[in-house]
Amino acid sequence: MKIIPLSYQDAVRKKNIFVPLFKKENLAGQEIFLHLPATVKTTVAKLAKEEFKAEEGETKSVWFPSGSIRRVRLFGLGEKAKWNVRRTQVLARNFVRYAKGERIDEFATILFRGPSDARRNSSNIKDDAAHFAMNALMADFEFNQYRQKPKDGWPEVKTIYLAADKKDLAEMGTGIRAGVIIGKEVNACRYLANTPGGDMTPAVLAKAARDASANKKIRVRVMEEKEMKRLRMGGILGVAAGSDEKPKLIILEYLAGPKNQKPLVIAGKGVTFDSGGLNVKPHPHMYEMHMDMSGGGAVIHGIAAISRLNLAVNVIGIIPAVENMPSGSSYRPGDLLKTHSGKVIEILNTDAEGRVILADALSYGAKKYKPGLLIDFATLTGAAHVALGNHCSAIFTQDEKLQQRLVDIGNASGDYVWPMPLWDEYLPEIKGSFGDIANDSAGNSRVGGAIHGAKFLEQFAEGTRFAHVDIAPRMTTIESDMLAKGASGVGVRFIVELAKQYEKL
Repeated sequence: MKIIPLSYQDAVRKKNIFVPLFKKENLAGQEIFLHLPATVKTTVAKLAKEEFKAEEGETKSVWFPSGSIRRVRLFGLGEKAKWNVRRTQVLARNFVRYAKGERIDEFATILFRGPSDARRNSSNIKDDAAHFAMNALMADFEFNQYRQKPKDGWPEVKTIYLAADKKDLAEMGTGIRAGVIIGKEVNACRYLANTPGGDMTPAVLAKAARDASANKKIRVRVMEEKEMKRLRMGGILGVAAGSDEKPKLIILEYLAGPKNQKPLVIAGKGVTFDSGGLNVKPHPHMYEMHMDMSGGGAVIHGIAAISRLNLAVNVIGIIPAVENMPSGSSYRPGDLLKTHSGKVIEILNTDAEGRVILADALSYGAKKYKPGLLIDFATLTGAAHVALGNHCSAIFTQDEKLQQRLVDIGNASGDYVWPMPLWDEYLPEIKGSFGDIANDSAGNSRVGGAIHGAKFLEQFAEGTRFAHVDIAPRMTTIESDMLAKGASGVGVRFIVELAKQYEKL
């Protein structure tokens, strides 16, 4: 897909023009409408007044059989007072989804920016164009690699012409280029997460990290089992013990910031398939567990996007990659695993494996790189999904200032997050009986599960400024996302925005 900045005068010559409209809004307020030929303008205005109510989701087409313009399509936005920035984010997806459904291969539209009181405080043409581009690319993505191609091909939007004043075209073009980079990396993350578990192993994930870093700005190192044993990474080794696939610890280093800048260290859960281990998941919950490496995919492609955008920041990515499988060699409930930190994890539930492998990754990242911020992204708990529903991820940190900044970063990126407590009162509930810390609550594992997981991880941050992002609520798309079914690519956009704002955190 190409997204091309175009003046209003040139945009109205295209064969399909998409015009978003609020209820009771005067079309004369739309710049692209003002540049339509007089006869077309009159017809569209009459339609908008008499037949088109502009209810949210309503569409109406005006066909012109002659002349340079063939069709104007009106898109209803509903009431202006109820509009918000989250709806603006998905408008580009709505356009692409509609176009693919109608097999429209190109269209022109405006850079819709929403009501001023609903926009981000830092909103500008460049940022808004970037968001339009990344959301358009996300909407264009389909995971069709395992399906037979239909005779008439897959629906495809080849070109979008984004209209604005001539004076704004250069700035808009800069934003589009950045948005395309981020959108492509989000989709690459979705491709990895959608790949079936039989084809996505720790070794394949490590190769994907190398491939994504092929521009040589990122140094990739893959730690093998022998070195993990030397470093006593009993968490990773323990979870991996039941699988024929050997574990990998994938490390990405992007060092383009000031030499004295403490790095941003980002860990990502990389469980390429999670059966639950000996505590086998019930069958409705095992489906989609090839996506349990979504956090690792987000770290790989978040850092790849940072690199392609040439951001001046020091970022380290650490991804423990394992399969969690049941076998005669699996780790067991009751096992005691000595970790890289020296702390011993008491295993109460082999299906709480993500925190166990991240324990070694976080400890290694904190000790080796001495970061300014240590943060992880993980599809850690169904409890977070139960607590927050489908529309945002959960964040945990004891730093109240950082907590608000992370919420703001989520709003700016489109990967929305919401805070949950990380209070010390929760720590005794995961105290081990025979080890230092248990990987589940011994008393009542049905309550506070997301918090227990976060509190567990905090114990391995080695006193470093720490945050945990539980992306389980956003692992897969929902209908209102207006995206293809499957992985959402959550975390990539957040990581890029986090890197942009890192110096201010």
